[in-house]
Amino acid sequence: MLKGTITIPSDKSISQRALILSTLAQGSFEIKNFCLSQDCLSTLGVVKNLGIDTEFVSETHIKLKNNGLLAPQNILNCNNSGTCMRMMSGVLAGQNFNSILIGDESLSKRPMKRIIDPLILMGAKCKSNNGYAPLKFYGQNLYGIKYLSPVSSAQVKSAVLLAGVQAEDVTVFSEPFKSRNHTEIMLKNMGADIYVNKNEIKIKKSVLSPKNISVVGDFSSAAFFIAAGLVIPNSEIIIKNVGLNPTRTGFLSILKNMNANIEILDYNENNGEPYGDLKVNYSNLTGITIEGEVIPNAIDELPLFALLGACANGKTVLKDASELRKKESDRISAIVNEIQKLGIVIEETPDGFIVEGKQSFTGGIEVSSHKDHRIAMCLYIAGLLCKEPISIKDFDCINISFPEFINLIEQISV
Repeated sequence: MLKGTITIPSDKSISQRALILSTLAQGSFEIKNFCLSQDCLSTLGVVKNLGIDTEFVSETHIKLKNNGLLAPQNILNCNNSGTCMRMMSGVLAGQNFNSILIGDESLSKRPMKRIIDPLILMGAKCKSNNGYAPLKFYGQNLYGIKYLSPVSSAQVKSAVLLAGVQAEDVTVFSEPFKSRNHTEIMLKNMGADIYVNKNEIKIKKSVLSPKNISVVGDFSSAAFFIAAGLVIPNSEIIIKNVGLNPTRTGFLSILKNMNANIEILDYNENNGEPYGDLKVNYSNLTGITIEGEVIPNAIDELPLFALLGACANGKTVLKDASELRKKESDRISAIVNEIQKLGIVIEETPDGFIVEGKQSFTGGIEVSSHKDHRIAMCLYIAGLLCKEPISIKDFDCINISFPEFINLIEQISV
């Protein structure tokens, strides 16, 4: 069982956005409680190559100074970070110099046409590998457009908004369902002329001012501990300083509908980002259908429902989640195939999966992370439920987002 109190690392999405928005605000500012995942360090490398001065005051406290972006002397390597590549595309499209963004093998297979298309409509000049990385931008003056995104994606939205804050006239962006809104919050805090109305955002060309930020805990990282606490008998854990932005906590909403015993303690707000402590107890979960507008706000956590559903009473059905197939791996296929190896009966569908409840995890086998950090951690939690130990191939990919994962699990294991 799991017992005790942990503090998870700071939010990866917010840490990366703080770095990326520093490229558009001349002056000095600080990031406290910076996330040290590989994705964040990749983004840090990119902004440094654009001339941003950075200094670590302590392990997670960075001072930055922007005296104006410089043409990069090197190719800008985003490694595995889709957030870095897609958001930096919005920044670089409007600069007065040329630049090239590359990524690792996984990122080079992820679709970039979804950001290239609106940026080209705004006047950007971009060459790609048939809609995939590498991306080469030839700096251009941009102009505002009205764009209806076919997908709800915070990365697509952010790319357009970061181009829009540099563009002449008004840029209007809308999406089917509201995706995570960290970029809008940060832009507003930095003085952008931005107006948000539900799923539609209007932004005008603005001069951004540097803003100090203290990053809250990462909800997507907390999700693995939430799931473990709910399904491992007799568990009771408290997770400190968790970001509770409502565009990120669809996972909690779904779990409440599954009869999960989760309590929010000490609710606060920091720079427009709500946070608090979560108390999680082992629960008698009920299977449900997960679909519709909650999907974008739980996208990173959805694979966990393969194992949560297997522990619940009745059937759990995931729908409308085809976007999972375009992540670091095909997360629908990956989690279904690997959970099946652990003795669970689960059916893959085009946009999700169907899993019957009250099944037993067998184990005693090797499973594969598919070199996907979230699949790796899902499988580790599943392994805690197995009758026999499992091994996870390429488990070190968790360093992309959560290098502290094992230490924290061991801290509360009884």
